[in-house]
Amino acid sequence: MNPKQFLQIGGVVLVLVGILGFVGVLGPTADKSIFGEGWWFDNAENWAHLVIGIIALIAVYAIGAEAQKPLVVVVGVVAVLAGLYSIFQPALLGANLENPADTILHLVVGVWALIAARGKTGMAM
Repeated sequence: MNPKQFLQIGGVVLVLVGILGFVGVLGPTADKSIFGEGWWFDNAENWAHLVIGIIALIAVYAIGAEAQKPLVVVVGVVAVLAGLYSIFQPALLGANLENPADTILHLVVGVWALIAARGKTGMAM
């Protein structure tokens, strides 16, 4: 995987997660989240997912491969830091990260981004 592929796949997933959270499939008002009763996203998380996903998709087409790589590194570092932060604090900028699944998710996405940033930027998808 390369940075462009990470931005494409990650962007689509984040936009979908944000939308599903707003319509209640992944939100606190859902009868049962598709990920189980103990894991849902609040509106701050939904907005973060939606905005970051849109930015990722715009970056796929608006910036070159040379700029995509450092962007993906930043995403990776921020995701890892958010995961580590959530171990000690249940909220970050208004988003509830009290669930261990949130911590694991952010750490996995962060590592995925950092691995993708090492991929060859000229690879076609």
